[in-house]
Amino acid sequence: MPTPTPDAAPRRRDKTHYLYLAVIVAVVLGILVGFLFPGFAKGLKPLGDGFVNLIKMMISPIIFCTIVIGVGSVAKAAKVGKVGIMALVYFIVMSTFALAIGLVVGNLLHPGEGLHLNPADVKSVQKSATGAEGPVDFLLHIIPKTLVSAFTEGQVLQTLLVALLVGFALQKLGSKGAPILRGIEHIQRLVFRVLAMIMWAAPIGAFGAIAAVVGATGWAALKSLAVIMIGFYATCLVFVFVILGLVLWIGARINILSLLRYLGREFLLILSTSSSESALPRLIAKMEHLGVGKSVVGITVPTGYSFNLDGTAIYLTMATLFIAAAQDEPLSIGAQIGLLVFMIIASKGAAGVSGSGIATLASGLQSHRPELVNGVGFILGIDRFMSEARALTNFAGNAVATVLIGNWTKEFDREQAERVFAGTAPFDEATLIDEDQQPEPEEATAKA
Repeated sequence: MPTPTPDAAPRRRDKTHYLYLAVIVAVVLGILVGFLFPGFAKGLKPLGDGFVNLIKMMISPIIFCTIVIGVGSVAKAAKVGKVGIMALVYFIVMSTFALAIGLVVGNLLHPGEGLHLNPADVKSVQKSATGAEGPVDFLLHIIPKTLVSAFTEGQVLQTLLVALLVGFALQKLGSKGAPILRGIEHIQRLVFRVLAMIMWAAPIGAFGAIAAVVGATGWAALKSLAVIMIGFYATCLVFVFVILGLVLWIGARINILSLLRYLGREFLLILSTSSSESALPRLIAKMEHLGVGKSVVGITVPTGYSFNLDGTAIYLTMATLFIAAAQDEPLSIGAQIGLLVFMIIASKGAAGVSGSGIATLASGLQSHRPELVNGVGFILGIDRFMSEARALTNFAGNAVATVLIGNWTKEFDREQAERVFAGTAPFDEATLIDEDQQPEPEEATAKA
């Protein structure tokens, strides 16, 4: 295969480099506009919503193509089952650990004490809990109404189920399914190309989203709720750099700083949109480029976005303690343990979309402590700021999980990872697909 010319990669990097510089400038301008012209800034919210919706539009087709290709190209179905079981066990352990950390920090900081707030002022938040799903409803909701409704309704877990069924069906077809698999690979290239085009709208979306939230909240909400916000950010930082860092080093001998640096542009995208889903397609592409096997990435990443939400887990426990203390109804240790068990289940239904944390918190309180559910409104003022830390932590946790599962299943190319971290194997920002590493089946046949 021809080697790319030395100046080809820098040209591609320069274009995207300008794009992400534009995102930074847009975020700064959004903050300034929010403070200087709050009324005008509030009207810019549709810009941010529109960009996130464009990204969400691509989630289902990308997940479908990635999982079908990953599962369909595995010789034995048992291998997929092994990856799935290992991933779920890891997700449960880490989510439980994150929930416990949230409880410990919440008890140390005592957020909300002394506020003596009246929950009758924020009854509107009950709407967030209306229609909350229980565990049985959540599991039944994974099954789509039709084979294509998972795509039209944008349901990640439903898409995951359909993709797994199609992937296993292609396994059973054997050589007869090879043309279908190659067709889906071509569709994947088209989908990633469309995503790359959408990314050029990121500065507009970031500007609108940041300006709207700053214009709506200003400094009042930040001052009154500074303790829980700063405590939550500090807890997330400790969890990512200490807990996940140790787990990644012990489990795969990878430095957490190298991995986070490699995913720097994705973190910037999440910071500007406050949605970890906005970076899901890029995480899939980058994990494959890093050297993690397609089957591992195809199972771990989409599943992790529904079952491995470490940032959301920390948020749920700390926010609940804050709401209880603010209403002068602090929770006993026994009640906190019961809450921990319940939130382990409730957090599994949270999606990586901005705002889902509030809905999950409200539904959890409605089922566990209904007398506290009105108090969710007290945290709405800074939820947008806290959702960024949630999304960043969720994303980091899923990236670490993907590398770990790949290493444990021997589906991790360490030499490729070293080249990537060293900068000698740059990621192709133009296509989001590492075509040099994964040639077309026809090309491989021709070489043979």
